[in-house]
Amino acid sequence: MVAGRYWPTRVFFSLLQVFFLRAWHVRRALGAVLSRQTGEIRMLDAGTGFGQFAYWVAQRYSNVSIHAVDIKDEYLSRAGVFFEQAGLKSRASFAIDDLTDLQAAGPFDLILSVDVMEHILEDEMVFAHFHRVLNPGGSVIINTPSDQGGSDSHGETGESFIGEHVRDGYGKQEITEKLQRAGLEVDSVEYAYGPYGSIAWRLSIKWPIQMLNASFAFLIVLPFYYLLTLPVALVLNALDVSSKNETGTGLIVVAHRP
Repeated sequence: MVAGRYWPTRVFFSLLQVFFLRAWHVRRALGAVLSRQTGEIRMLDAGTGFGQFAYWVAQRYSNVSIHAVDIKDEYLSRAGVFFEQAGLKSRASFAIDDLTDLQAAGPFDLILSVDVMEHILEDEMVFAHFHRVLNPGGSVIINTPSDQGGSDSHGETGESFIGEHVRDGYGKQEITEKLQRAGLEVDSVEYAYGPYGSIAWRLSIKWPIQMLNASFAFLIVLPFYYLLTLPVALVLNALDVSSKNETGTGLIVVAHRP
C-alpha cells in the first residue's frame, strides 16, 4: 500500500465489514468481550491479513493496543502504512510471526483469530501458544468454518471454493476439546452462516463471483444486481447474527484462560 491508497483501502475495509457475515459475528463477539474488560487492554491479532479487524478495534476502543502478526510480509507492510496514514500508528505494531512457533511477547488480554485455524494443521500447538501468552482471565475469539459445509467451501463440482484449507471445518465438540486440552475454558461455541446467512452469502458473494468468472461483462450489471439484492442480503445477515442457529457453516468460539 503506497501513499494515495488510504481512501481506497478504507472503502475496501468498509465493504468487507458490510458484505461478509463473519465480520458481523466477529464485531459482536469483540464488543461483548471488550465491554467486560476495563483499563488498558493488549490485543493480539493472530493472522491479521489486511488488518481490517485491527483497524476496526483501533477506531472504536482507545484503551486497546494491538499487536498484529501474520506470515505474509506484504500484508503487514501494507497494514502498517495504512495505520500510519490513518493516524493510528501508535496504537498498533506489526510483525512477521508463525502461530505454530509464536514469538510475540505477551501477556495479552485478548487474542483474535479470524479465518486462520482452517489453514493450520498444527492447531493444538497454536492453542497452546494462545494459552501461554494470555493473561489469566484473558479471552480468545476464533472465527473458523464449521464441519457443516465450511462456509460453502465446496461447489457442485466438489472442488474447493476457498483454497488452502487443511481442514473443511471444525465440529463444536472437536474445537472445544482441543481448546480444553490447551488449558483454555470455552465460554461459547455458536454457529454462523445458518439458514439466513447462507442465503445472504450466495446472494452477495458467491453468485456474483461465479458470474464474473463466467464473463467479465457481468461487471456492467453488477451495480444494478446489488441495488436489488443487497438490502435483502443485509437483512438476512442481521437475522443470522440475532438468531440462535441450530447449524451453520461457520463457528464463532469464545474461550478464556482460567
